[in-house]
Amino acid sequence: MTDPVVRTELLIRAPIERVFEAFVDPDITARFWFSRGTTRLAEGTELEWHWEMYGASTLVKVLAIESNRLIRIDWDIENEPTRVEWRFSEFKPGQTWVEIENYGFAGDSEKKMVSALDATGGFALVLAGAKIWLEHGIEPDFVLDRHPHARAEAWKEK
Repeated sequence: MTDPVVRTELLIRAPIERVFEAFVDPDITARFWFSRGTTRLAEGTELEWHWEMYGASTLVKVLAIESNRLIRIDWDIENEPTRVEWRFSEFKPGQTWVEIENYGFAGDSEKKMVSALDATGGFALVLAGAKIWLEHGIEPDFVLDRHPHARAEAWKEK
């Protein structure tokens, strides 16, 4: 069996510059994915993303940034680093095709598959959340509501 590779993609009806910026600026990304990021993405930086609703965070190493084209990171989810790549291309004027690939899962075949399936669902929600935020200005709460029983105590009331 070959190692699993997560691939998810979605059309977002917003200009490529705006969609790209939504993934490099943590103040925007926090509207549809994590709750807080320590700084914007820039090639060669290390930063943290926080999901305060779950009491979780991850270290992110930004390996490559090509404006309006590519983001490549290594991140550490539950002490297991994997690589994630976002690719952006103009579909039509004012529309952006976004592809996300995640690979390099650790463990035996079964653990790799479980991690890949979880990542597939997670990244599909991230793209759907970005689409709703960028197209309609609605904060979707997908990530917040994905695991409501695992929320940190301070978030249980929301």
